[in-house]
Amino acid sequence: MDIIDLSHIMTPDMPVYPGKGQPVIQPAARIETDGYREMSLHLDGHTGTHMDSPAHMLVNGKMLNDFPVSQFSGKAAVIPIPETVSKIDLKFLAPFEPEIRDASFVLFNTGWSKYWGSDHYFRDFPVLTEEAAKWLVTFNLKGIGLDAISVDPVESATYTIHHILFRHDMVIVENLVFPENFSSREGIFHGFPLSFRDGDGSPVRAVLEIQ
Repeated sequence: MDIIDLSHIMTPDMPVYPGKGQPVIQPAARIETDGYREMSLHLDGHTGTHMDSPAHMLVNGKMLNDFPVSQFSGKAAVIPIPETVSKIDLKFLAPFEPEIRDASFVLFNTGWSKYWGSDHYFRDFPVLTEEAAKWLVTFNLKGIGLDAISVDPVESATYTIHHILFRHDMVIVENLVFPENFSSREGIFHGFPLSFRDGDGSPVRAVLEIQ
C-alpha cells in the first residue's frame, strides 16, 4: 500500500484566494533564546489544501464539527480531466457512473496544480457545470475534491456549484495536488480538518491510500 500526499505545503508566500491575506508563519520561540522551538500560525480557515463545510455559504448549513469524523474519509473515485476539457459537464462524467456510484468521494485530477504559484492558477481552471453538479448529488457522496482554487470560477458572484453541493451536506476539498504522471483511478481518501467550534472551513492534510 502506498500513501500519496495530495496537500500543498504551507508557506508565508503561498497562493491564497484573491482578496485574502497571506498566512503568517513565524517563530514564537527559539531554542537559542527560549530553550525550545515553537511556530506561530495565523491563517484563514480556507488556506492551502482545505475543506469547505456547508456553513461556508449556507445560513443554516452544517459546520465541520457537526459532521461525524467518518465524513472525512472514504473510498474515492479519481477522475482525470484532459487539458482539452474546460467544463466538466454531464456528457463527460456519465461514463464514470460505475466508479462514482461505488465511491464516497469524487476527486478531479485536472493537472491545474502545475500552475500553483502563478497568476494563471486563478483563472480558466475546469469547473463543473450546474447540470453535472446536480447529477453528482444524486449519488451517496460525502464530498468532492479538486486540484484548483475553487469549484466555481473565481469571478463568480453566486457560487452556484458550491450551493448545489452544500445543500446536500457535501464537503468540498480545494487546492489538492496530484503528483506528476499520477494515474491511479481509485483509493481511500482521508482529509481530516482541525477540530474547532463553528468551523466553516479548515486546512486539511489530504492523502490517498493506493492499494
